[in-house]
Amino acid sequence: MKKALVTGANGLLGRQLIKVLARRFEAIPTHNTRAAQPRSVGMNVADKRAVLRVLDHFRPDMVVHTAAETDVDRCETDRELAWSINAEGTGNVAEACRKIGAKLIYVSTDYVFDGNKGMYKEEDEPKPVNYYGLSKLRGEELVKKTCDAFVVARTSVLYGWHPSKRNYATWIMDSLKNRKRINVVTDHYNSPTYADDLAETISRVIERDVNGILHVSGKDRVSRYDFAMEIAEVFGLDPSLVTPVKMADLKAWVARRPRDSSLDVGKAENELGIRFPKVTESLIRMKRTQS
Repeated sequence: MKKALVTGANGLLGRQLIKVLARRFEAIPTHNTRAAQPRSVGMNVADKRAVLRVLDHFRPDMVVHTAAETDVDRCETDRELAWSINAEGTGNVAEACRKIGAKLIYVSTDYVFDGNKGMYKEEDEPKPVNYYGLSKLRGEELVKKTCDAFVVARTSVLYGWHPSKRNYATWIMDSLKNRKRINVVTDHYNSPTYADDLAETISRVIERDVNGILHVSGKDRVSRYDFAMEIAEVFGLDPSLVTPVKMADLKAWVARRPRDSSLDVGKAENELGIRFPKVTESLIRMKRTQS
């Protein structure tokens, strides 16, 4: 049986990937947090020796690299941390994959784009407007430079169920359930992606043995406000608690955000032979798996 190693296996996507990949592979979870999955292996991607040691020990056929510092504002204020994980850490994983002959699937982000046009295609030129996007783009460059076999899988606004970590969708749900009024921007557009859907897509990427850059996200281009409205409708919550505001009105953000970093998934749909779901479809799936 082939082996698939997942970095960041305690994260939102990593946890689901282990479940999905375990159907077809010997799935090896790795983590750098206290609350690890059973049988997970400790590995800090920023520690080059540790990465080489772990990958050399398990000799996986493929590595899905999800480990990242994804807090956009933290990346802006602690640039050394962001670079060590998102850029250098990815380089460490890429180098280890090259040495053992493993294929690398690197999960990147829509934030590599400046957000001036939206519905970005794979061939569009990245121009990040914040340090998170810059560090992830450097990770992409190191993967392409180092690995013979790789996929750079860009996604957008990942959401889903996690036992301890909140994401945009669960923040909306928790706020509305607790009758808390929240401000949500109407002029910030993305392609929200359900983690369960993305895990299945990555499994398909492995099955089809595709290579190169792919945009793998939800199919819809929606504003954060419209996404919040969809969440309220599907989960039966009060939409009147959501106040529409503009990006310029939000003072809490430290880092600049791209206005419209939505992704065009047409190439991935063609190469993988699948149809990416719309927001409402994925939210209904999420509701069905509610514990």
